[in-house]
Amino acid sequence: MTPTDLRLEPGTFTALIGPSGCGKSTLLNAVAGFVQLSNGALTVDGRHVDRPHPSVGVIFQNFALFPWFTARGNVEFALKRFVRSKPERRERAMAALKEVGLEQHAEKYPGQLSGGMKQRVAIARTLSADPDVLLMDEPFGALDAQTRLRMHELLTDLWMQRRKTVLFVTHDVDEALRLADVVYVMSASPGRIIRKVDVDLDRPRSVERLDPRFLELRGELLGLLRHDELTQEE
Repeated sequence: MTPTDLRLEPGTFTALIGPSGCGKSTLLNAVAGFVQLSNGALTVDGRHVDRPHPSVGVIFQNFALFPWFTARGNVEFALKRFVRSKPERRERAMAALKEVGLEQHAEKYPGQLSGGMKQRVAIARTLSADPDVLLMDEPFGALDAQTRLRMHELLTDLWMQRRKTVLFVTHDVDEALRLADVVYVMSASPGRIIRKVDVDLDRPRSVERLDPRFLELRGELLGLLRHDELTQEE
């Protein structure tokens, strides 16, 4: 079996793309410590990964919010692992919600929030613990196109301010190019990394004006995915 070799440089934004079922989410879950490796090794800042760790935060597509807690309550609950003081938990929760633009909605319950707002709460919840590594598993896949673009802008702003190391799983080539410094392409099952593509585009990246280099990179990534799909069919 061809090994999967992936290296994330500190402070970089890396996207992982590939067809459904190729193992993108499994690889991310392994980095998070949710899945044990059958062979090989995985380290984060020199630490062997064999279980979840506070230095690694995870954001999922389905928000995973408790419906009986307010937005603030959801963030505070996640902080109980790290912060004993209730006033400090509240302060950090409110700071995180302010950072994602939800300070005025802190006392609303998930059922009172839009999809984009729920995902903002999920981002605030993870960022409040100040992890070194941020793992995101198709976090915007359930959002409409307009909301997704707004979330791209928010995430880019947060990343540029905090410079966390991000691994972002997506099947959307355009999304990967709008967000990432580096894109790794995975093949169909059995999944393996077949190409690393550096995204040499200036930030911020406007969706309204796609420059020729964006289109060139898009064509390269789509070509890799298409070629692998045809190879699997042969």
